[in-house]
Amino acid sequence: MADSKRDLFIKRRRRVRNRLRKVGAGRVRLCVHRSNRNISAQLIDDSRGVTLASASSLEKALELKNGSGVEAAAIVGAALAERAAAAGVRDACFDRGGYLFHGRVKALAEAVRAGGLNV
Repeated sequence: MADSKRDLFIKRRRRVRNRLRKVGAGRVRLCVHRSNRNISAQLIDDSRGVTLASASSLEKALELKNGSGVEAAAIVGAALAERAAAAGVRDACFDRGGYLFHGRVKALAEAVRAGGLNV
């Protein structure tokens, strides 16, 4: 029987996380969560189990009219890069979860890179 969309998503997420454990060991993880209405990202130090910085389209400070869309993702990425610099983070490994690197996820990653974070 064919896997459901959710099962395929979980397989992709496991594959990405396993690769990050091997390749990105010791680096901060930039984790992205995307829903139909919003997008959020956080910098997580897995060795200590703490979140160093985060940004979301739900924040009032970003003054977004629409939380979904490529433009909103780019604004969230720029805000996260700014907060990462304030936290002293320069390098991170990009954890896209089970999401494809396209559209909003790609826009967020490019905005973070443009903001000075090495992802």
